[in-house]
Amino acid sequence: MNLRKNLTAALTLTFLASSALPAMAFPFGKKKVVDDSSITRKPTAAQNALIDKAIVREAVVIKEIKTRVPLVETYIQNMKPDPVMFETPLSDDHFLARVDWGKVIGQTGYASEKRGDEPGAKGGFMSKFKHSLDYVTGLSKSLHLQYNDSGFVRMIVIDTDGPNSDGFNRQNYTFAYVRNDFLGTVPTVVFDVEPTKPKPGRFIGRIWIERNGGNIVRYSGDLAGEQADIREYFHFESWRTNIQEGLWLPTSSYIEETDPKSPEHVLKMKAINHIWGYSLKIPPPDADQTSVEVVGADNATAADATDVSPLGAQREWIQEAEDNVIDRLYTAGLIDAPSDFDDILATLANNILAYNNVPTTRPIKVRTLLTEPLESLAVGNTILLSKSLIDTAAIPTADGMQLQGNLDALLAFQVAHIILGHRIDTKYAFSDRLLFPSASAFVKLPMHHTDADNVEAAKKAMDLLSVKDLEFSQPFFSLYLQQLKARESGLKALTAPQIGDGLVKADGSFWMQAIVAKGPKLDNKDLAQQGAMPLSQFLRFDPWTDKVVQMKTTVEPLLSSRDKIPFEVTPIYLKLAYYQPPAPPPAAAAPVQAAPLTATPIAPAGGAPADAGTAAPPPADAGTAAPATGTATPPPAGGATPPRN
Repeated sequence: MNLRKNLTAALTLTFLASSALPAMAFPFGKKKVVDDSSITRKPTAAQNALIDKAIVREAVVIKEIKTRVPLVETYIQNMKPDPVMFETPLSDDHFLARVDWGKVIGQTGYASEKRGDEPGAKGGFMSKFKHSLDYVTGLSKSLHLQYNDSGFVRMIVIDTDGPNSDGFNRQNYTFAYVRNDFLGTVPTVVFDVEPTKPKPGRFIGRIWIERNGGNIVRYSGDLAGEQADIREYFHFESWRTNIQEGLWLPTSSYIEETDPKSPEHVLKMKAINHIWGYSLKIPPPDADQTSVEVVGADNATAADATDVSPLGAQREWIQEAEDNVIDRLYTAGLIDAPSDFDDILATLANNILAYNNVPTTRPIKVRTLLTEPLESLAVGNTILLSKSLIDTAAIPTADGMQLQGNLDALLAFQVAHIILGHRIDTKYAFSDRLLFPSASAFVKLPMHHTDADNVEAAKKAMDLLSVKDLEFSQPFFSLYLQQLKARESGLKALTAPQIGDGLVKADGSFWMQAIVAKGPKLDNKDLAQQGAMPLSQFLRFDPWTDKVVQMKTTVEPLLSSRDKIPFEVTPIYLKLAYYQPPAPPPAAAAPVQAAPLTATPIAPAGGAPADAGTAAPPPADAGTAAPATGTATPPPAGGATPPRN
């Protein structure tokens, strides 16, 4: 009886399970169940109204962009197969400029050029892509090719091929409903888009329209304009963010193409575009002759005035150069607005002084360079670290120690320059030295230290990191440099500094080469070991205010060595949100006695707070260095082996 009941139950469960499977799983079934969730459909009246609204809003975006001259940065990686990590960069290119969209929007030369696979076309596959990137002076010279701007514009606005740059309309395109979708907290409706008539340069792909305002917030496809499966241009995906009330402007684009000759489907190239500085204004040429009233400043009487000593005058002159450089770099959009994250970095930098008992009367400040190359710089008592340097060093661990160790090493190199008195050229004290034209390319600014200064600073940095509270940093940064060395030959543009000091010498070794021997040997097959992260891993920044914030991401476990993508470009996926106006400033409080700063632990990329305590920097008026008020979490047992991720 029990056996019969068990058999009956088993047969019942089998039947129920099989009935849940699609009918096509059984060859004798007559009815097929088709999943139509991805099948496009004719838009409803409400959806057509949303499309019409999006067409109007797109015209508004074009009109707004034409009034802007933002910074645009493009970084390209050409890829090759790799036996362990699937693929690795073969070569790279980097371009940075302010783009006057009012001059380039509306060009149509891109559509009339021969494609890379057509007879008479020049340059092959990469011509198709780089044909769209001639917004940077000097790009054509470096490639020995001639291009124009209009193809690149298509990653910013969908179609400008019209009498008023309004090519995106019902006459040129047809629409099919796909689904409803959420991008972050923003509700969107997704449509497939195709040209009504074949025409090279027309967009073909998919768009996401946010439901509340009708703005296009994401679109993905290419500029084939004819058939989606033949003779395509490069594929790209463009994202926009709500940077002001009701205003969605382009922020980032990702581009990639697979190598058609690769049996493993290795990418031929991938690239990223970042756009920021929408609200920045470049000072007019006569700005330095303009009288400026300083609010809150009191005129000192002759009796109160204090004479300046010759040494004091020298330091004031150096300070003048520092202030000019920082002010102009910020005005040009190359460094971030002061942020809470910069304050954390400053605390770490001042801890290095405190742990080494180095006296100072001016605490070190830190700002973030928003550009792609891996570089750092000390301008007076202000250290600049590039965003990509921070991103690639941000290894996620449970305790956050690997991130902190890498940051300590990066900061120590520039702290050493400050201690040793290495300073930038004081010619920048003259106000006319750093006027950036609004619509020209940024050339490399000669603010880096000399080779002799870098050699001396590297030696001093090793001394600074040898104290008990910082020695745990060395094995972590050793892995980072080893990972960079393994890929350095394909990352010449990424390792070439735009403004300051790079990590790599001219001979391919590192300024801090001595630290490489302080850590375990790099093993890309070891999933418990990770030397460096991909680009855009840790920080994001507001394209309107240029302020950086730490991303809130989850830790993705490594399943194979192919999941290690150090120093690589990766696809974009933004968690969109509607614009929130900044909170009003708090009411002025009664003055209180200043207290020493305390460090805020840096959370790893996974979001868990670091458990490493950090010391407060010495007070600004301290004549001698104060001892650390906190103690860093001790390094792992042995002190030379990084924790497993």
